[in-house]
Amino acid sequence: MIKAAQRIVIKLRQHGHEALYAGGWVRDFLLDRKPKDIDIATSAHPEEVLKLFPHSTGIGSRFGVVQVRMYGHAYEVATFRSDAAYHDGRHPSSVTFSGPKQDARRRDFTINGLFYDPEAGRLIDYVKGRADIKNRKIRTIGDPYERFHEDKLRMMRAVRFSCNLGFRITAETWKAIRELAPAILQVSGERIRDELTGILTGPEAGLGLEMLHESGLLEHILPEVEAMRGVLPCPGSRYDMLQLTRTALSLLRNPSVELAFGALLHQVGSLPVSPAGAPVPFDEYAETGWKTAEKIGRRLRMPGNEIKRVTDLVRTQPHFFKVKEMKGSALKRLLRKRNFTDHLELHRVIALGSGRPLDCYRFCRKKLKEYADQLHTPPLITGEDLIALGHEPGPVFKKILRAVEDLQLDGVLSNRKEAIQHVVKAFPRSPHH
Repeated sequence: MIKAAQRIVIKLRQHGHEALYAGGWVRDFLLDRKPKDIDIATSAHPEEVLKLFPHSTGIGSRFGVVQVRMYGHAYEVATFRSDAAYHDGRHPSSVTFSGPKQDARRRDFTINGLFYDPEAGRLIDYVKGRADIKNRKIRTIGDPYERFHEDKLRMMRAVRFSCNLGFRITAETWKAIRELAPAILQVSGERIRDELTGILTGPEAGLGLEMLHESGLLEHILPEVEAMRGVLPCPGSRYDMLQLTRTALSLLRNPSVELAFGALLHQVGSLPVSPAGAPVPFDEYAETGWKTAEKIGRRLRMPGNEIKRVTDLVRTQPHFFKVKEMKGSALKRLLRKRNFTDHLELHRVIALGSGRPLDCYRFCRKKLKEYADQLHTPPLITGEDLIALGHEPGPVFKKILRAVEDLQLDGVLSNRKEAIQHVVKAFPRSPHH
């Protein structure tokens, strides 16, 4: 990756252009962190970059950004620029190509406003970013109100950088976030989702939830999660549901996106006490919870497959506390769920976070080994077999196939012949056949 980026810089310079590494790579380099990618800032205009690199694409030519492919990697090469006023709370109305100093000053945070000359091995710092990296601080470049008015999403980015880097947001930057928090709703759902994902799958997801709450951002982006504050899971509990959710998140380690959102939303919308003060059955409020989680997923414009997996995680959790009483078929059906590792891990962090024993978790681990050869056996019969027996396709197919599958999982039926005999006896065709 480094070699290809160096070649891009050298080629730009050979044709009379200034070129430097920029932004996140420089920050991570100074922190001795492995960078994900290398962005290059240059005095070359987009059309000049496109001409110099045949295998390049203008992905944001209006803003001076070209994607250059080299050695199988993609690199963003952006022209030094200054931004005009931001009218949509996210993008500048226009840009003016400029030099590195002006380019640095239009960026979000000092830690992201640094440049690096790879040939000279020299750091270029117009915004005192190196000092803030040394002192582990998140500070906007210039006036924080101006930076956040330009791009409202920067408020969530500040929280993400603080949690993922272990940096402290400076007082003036934090004050601006708290005052401007309601404006976050000017940002699209998918942009908010992406920042949430970065926070929830990072090393301090629990802290991230707390910071979103304390900043005032949470009540606007996820009012259903904010509503859990002050709601006790049971009378006399030491912690409310928001605190328990924070604890569950803090116990995750490198979670998938679905597991992270499952931990965030596993109690959302599910208040265990009715307005009249009577306890609500666990299954009933869990049902409300997964429907609320689905609504949130759609609002954040999560991909449909992610929404399904998140809601399945939320919907399934109550069953883990009943695994010891389950019939063999029901337990095996649970254990062979897709992404069962995520289901089990969510149960673990929920149990630990709420002070419950891990006996159901250990029971599932034990049964996974015990049933290893039985969980993924193919079904004994299919819909084609039912058609051959004279049944018409329809809702009854699902009922019949599930009944046969349950008996197979319970060990009552062991081969196709037995399964067909059972269907003939238990599900006779209607008289008009």
